[in-house]
Amino acid sequence: MAEQRATDGRGSPERTAPALLQASREPDLASPGRRRRLPGRSRIAPSGAIFVVLVALSTAAAAVVAFGDLDRQTVGLLVIALTVSLLMCGVHVAPALALPGLLGIWNLAGPKGVASLLEEIPHSSVASWSLSVIPMFILMGLVLQQTGITAVLFDAARQWIGRVPGGLAVATVVSGAGMSAGSGSTLGVTFALGRIGIPEMIKARYSPRLATGSVAMAGTLKLLIPPSITMVIYAGIAQTPVGPQLLAGVVPGVILAVLFTVVIMIWAKVRPVDAPAVDMSGYTTRSRLRAAVRTWPLVLLAVIIIGGMYSGVATATEAGALAAFTAIVLGAWSIRRDGPRQLLLRLGTALGHTVAAVAAIMLLLVGVHIMTRVAALSGLAQELTGFVSDLGLSRVGLLLCLVVVFVVLGMFMDELAMMLLTVPILIPVLNQLDIDLLWFGVFMGLMCEIGMVAPPVGLLSFIVHGIAQDREVNLGVRISLGDVFRGVMWFVFVAIVFVVVLIAVPQIALWLPQASMG
Repeated sequence: MAEQRATDGRGSPERTAPALLQASREPDLASPGRRRRLPGRSRIAPSGAIFVVLVALSTAAAAVVAFGDLDRQTVGLLVIALTVSLLMCGVHVAPALALPGLLGIWNLAGPKGVASLLEEIPHSSVASWSLSVIPMFILMGLVLQQTGITAVLFDAARQWIGRVPGGLAVATVVSGAGMSAGSGSTLGVTFALGRIGIPEMIKARYSPRLATGSVAMAGTLKLLIPPSITMVIYAGIAQTPVGPQLLAGVVPGVILAVLFTVVIMIWAKVRPVDAPAVDMSGYTTRSRLRAAVRTWPLVLLAVIIIGGMYSGVATATEAGALAAFTAIVLGAWSIRRDGPRQLLLRLGTALGHTVAAVAAIMLLLVGVHIMTRVAALSGLAQELTGFVSDLGLSRVGLLLCLVVVFVVLGMFMDELAMMLLTVPILIPVLNQLDIDLLWFGVFMGLMCEIGMVAPPVGLLSFIVHGIAQDREVNLGVRISLGDVFRGVMWFVFVAIVFVVVLIAVPQIALWLPQASMG
């Protein structure tokens, strides 16, 4: 027992690895208060007078788009305005994209154009071999979470890194990077880290700002590190190869994780009261080695996914299918003592969540392809290209402007909504300025990371705050939303600086996929 327990600064025993496993399973076991958020659900749901005004504006815009005698560019602009208004009303991203798009097609091409579009788009949007990797990655991640395999990473990281300044927060970021390589869900990683990491840090007298900030930023790493569903969806929109697109996020994701750990260590050095040293005397070399060995399933899956794609032995879909099958086998082995009933229950839960998530993602892709058709028919994309050309912006100038635009959009819009709404319109501009679309996917991933945590409505910040309201998580310490926002701001600043560096040195993202393609 001495090998599995350590004593924190107040003499109370830390949780053992089995307890961490149990904590990691809780968020996915569908209690009413912890329902899984489907991809594409709009983040804002206003109330009162604001909601009434938005509904009125949306209704008026819909009527004008459907029946107004407008020029093509005006139709395109009104369709985008209506989409943004619906998103701000809390409408799911898929109908918020599709319904205004269909009204725009009605105006531009008439009823026959709408009928033809509905016959073609739903099938052509999702009937792609490259997109078949999405259910594989989601199923793999959910099986690992349901069976508690991902939780062993935090235990191992804590034992090996706990001695450094801010060690528990650093362990949280390292665990987030590791879990990202074995998870299909950003929210799944965040839930697991929040339920495991926050109480460990609060018990060690870490400040709520550092505890919640490190958890929120660790969750964002999932957007870049394979298998990233966000990168796969981007590849479907931009028509880039899925395997190289996933590989493009590996190096930036690892660098960002390192930068986050540096921020934590500097924070702990400058303000040691926010990250007191933790007594690690209860851990031995043997216990650390055993903890490291327990992470082998996640290492194996990372080798299958990243190694398979990089070596060319497997396509992204083949690597995803093999990883999902391996996860099921490993999950069944890890909970073999719980009996076949528990195994079937957990696999059934994972499959159910996978079906729901994949259906939501496919609807998103249908919506964005409808919006892409409107942008083409209205001439809006061509107008935007001409406008940018007239401004005389260079590649760097355009991208710096987009950093500002995406930071603002990220404050008010879901990360997928931001990507699905802007990428189809920007692609002609990017091609004109010779901006590599593989690289731009990583750029978008980074901007989505920032948008998911930045105030006033950073999604992950709200989720981490919600997790921290559970008394089993906060251990009686009051954690406000302001604590979470203040905790993430230094990380956000570093992430923006890294985006600027990535603009200056695009090979940071491109060299690995280029090497994989020979």
